[in-house]
Amino acid sequence: MIARVLMGVIAALHAYIAYFEMFAWEVTGPRVFSTFPPELFGQTTVLAANQGIYNAFLVAGLIWALLIADREWQRKVGTCFLLFVMAAGVVGAVTISPRIMMIQTVPALIAALLLWRSARQ
Repeated sequence: MIARVLMGVIAALHAYIAYFEMFAWEVTGPRVFSTFPPELFGQTTVLAANQGIYNAFLVAGLIWALLIADREWQRKVGTCFLLFVMAAGVVGAVTISPRIMMIQTVPALIAALLLWRSARQ
């Protein structure tokens, strides 16, 4: 149960990220990425929207996993998309800010471990 709740929280986080990257980049982007020059946001709206669609795919996959009734397949699909979130977090931590590791990678890792632990019980 805790793993599924955490997957839902991670999906909600990525839904927010997808929203602001796709639709509110010039408004929300400067607050989230405060170390970037302000003039950068207007010039990178299309690039941010492209990033946003990838976050939307993560959301879709995590929601799909939550809707799967079969626990074994829920674990497999959930693990797949949680691994994608972890990979995105590692890349973000290396290229943008180490803080991203704590926001994306660590919660996804905890959710994946809880999913696998629940399969043993």
